[in-house]
Amino acid sequence: MSDPVASKSGFLCMYMKNHPDTLVAYVKYFGKVEGNVLTAEMSGIDSKGMTLVYKLKSGQSNTTRVLFEPPLSGYEEVKPRLLSMKAEAQEGLGMLKAPQITTFQIPRTTAAITGIALFAYFYFFSPPPPDTTFLSIPVATMDAFFSPAHAFRNATGLGLSFRTACTILCAIHGAETLYTWSLCRQYVKGAIVTAAYVGCTMIFGYPMWTDLKRRVQQKRIESVMKVE
Repeated sequence: MSDPVASKSGFLCMYMKNHPDTLVAYVKYFGKVEGNVLTAEMSGIDSKGMTLVYKLKSGQSNTTRVLFEPPLSGYEEVKPRLLSMKAEAQEGLGMLKAPQITTFQIPRTTAAITGIALFAYFYFFSPPPPDTTFLSIPVATMDAFFSPAHAFRNATGLGLSFRTACTILCAIHGAETLYTWSLCRQYVKGAIVTAAYVGCTMIFGYPMWTDLKRRVQQKRIESVMKVE
């Protein structure tokens, strides 16, 4: 299967010739090139990254490969990703003020992800023993419903007590909370908003900090579009 971005590489390289300052920022920040970069050109781009050719003030020319993390899934992702990377590079080089998040929001996916995680734990790792009934549900129905879970546990030998699961979850969410705190120090304005993000990350974990990063990226793109 052909790379959807590589097939447009020639057009994109030609288009980016009109943005030499952006390419220099990519080289210095993402390519980690030290020294005075005079010029930079994009010589190729695909879904995994872009190849940049640059020239230093000393006269030395070289090439660097900047990877996309994560890789692009389609051509339509090229522009927003390059804009976001431009803002991140300019931020890191002190050319652009870091975006500020001033409001708190809970992602729409939080309830669904939390519900799925809880169901998966209680179903696969802590199912009730056979011949158990619940409310007025017949034993045969309960056994039939949980038979895949018992088969899974018998085949894998996996099982987690509620206390062990809570300990693991607290450790994971604790690390995620520290990461959220680091994001808040850079991008969130206001003690109440910061406390809300940190507290909710301790409870819900992954959905909170990924949504915060998404909002920061969106703010970066907006700031670049205003400048342009």
